[in-house]
Amino acid sequence: MKTSEEWKPFMVMIAIDFSSTIVNILLKKVLEEGMDHLVFITYRLSISTIFLVPISYFWERNGRPRLTFRILCYLFFSAIVGASVTQYFFLLGIQYTSATFACAFVNMVPVITFIMALPFGLETLNIKCNSGKAKILGTLVCVGGALLLTLYKGKPLFDVSHYESAAASTGMRSVMKPRSSPPTRIIEKWTIGVIALILGTLFWSSWFILQSTIGKLYPCRYSSTAIMTLFGAIQSAILALSTGRDLSMWIPNGRIQILTVLYSGMVGSGLCYVGMSWCVKKRGPVFTAAFSPLVQIMSAMIDIPVLHEQLHLGSVLGSMLVMVGLYILLWGKSKDNQNGVTNLVEEGGNKEQVPPPQTTQHVAITCDTRSN
Repeated sequence: MKTSEEWKPFMVMIAIDFSSTIVNILLKKVLEEGMDHLVFITYRLSISTIFLVPISYFWERNGRPRLTFRILCYLFFSAIVGASVTQYFFLLGIQYTSATFACAFVNMVPVITFIMALPFGLETLNIKCNSGKAKILGTLVCVGGALLLTLYKGKPLFDVSHYESAAASTGMRSVMKPRSSPPTRIIEKWTIGVIALILGTLFWSSWFILQSTIGKLYPCRYSSTAIMTLFGAIQSAILALSTGRDLSMWIPNGRIQILTVLYSGMVGSGLCYVGMSWCVKKRGPVFTAAFSPLVQIMSAMIDIPVLHEQLHLGSVLGSMLVMVGLYILLWGKSKDNQNGVTNLVEEGGNKEQVPPPQTTQHVAITCDTRSN
């Protein structure tokens, strides 16, 4: 039973990454059809709120603590760094740079989260211990794999010549589009995209740190996620209305857009956020953030057979390094947990051994007092 409990966070994060992969594939489809980024985020968070409110009411109504103004402030900022503004930054960065370039920043989330967790005492690092060395080595290997996965393409591993004509026409359209803009404008957009990705990465890493505090102040995961997505939907709607006044962009076009909004709202922003909050509480922010690179690997595994995307040597080597680094990092985390349990057991044993001498000494003094 103990082994099953230890594997639960691992299996939950695998399921979350798979669900996020499906969301990314559907999101790519609806954005190609012209759906506005902020409109999608607003609908997604609104559906998540509607989905989670009845669950949180019936599931947590008996043990829900008092909702204070301080907790509401935490949830409001959690919506900014984890839902509305962060998603907008990433989508803006993908639009102005490229999806591959944006993945390099997403894969840096575990490292930034690990660095942020150290000064807050949420993560310990003892270089003299094997667990500390493993966490440093795993982080560096994971970063190296992410960079290799993103920057090195390598030779193709499959023959997809029967799809080359369609890919060539699509590639020609994507190449001709930026050439219509002046070079200065292209550089300006690229700079804006890089800044947006940097801010999005910092915000997303901050969400894991902030969630560890929210989990202690307000441990009701469904209720806290519902309130966070409500705040996020309001923030996204304000951003959308302030950047675009065309009301026609709020009307979904086609069944695929409606299904994407429903799935990403209920699963991507609903159950996935609840699961990540639970994993942060169980294993900490670094453990939860360490699974971020797996989304890119799973996306590639689905893109090849379904969307007929080419697989290159760099993707395979980078994915293998990410998996090895993730395993080393999680091994270091498990060693830390084992050492913590061992220390608690030893402290408990010492406490049990200390009272008998004190009791004996107390009796001896009492007897001496009585004899006097």
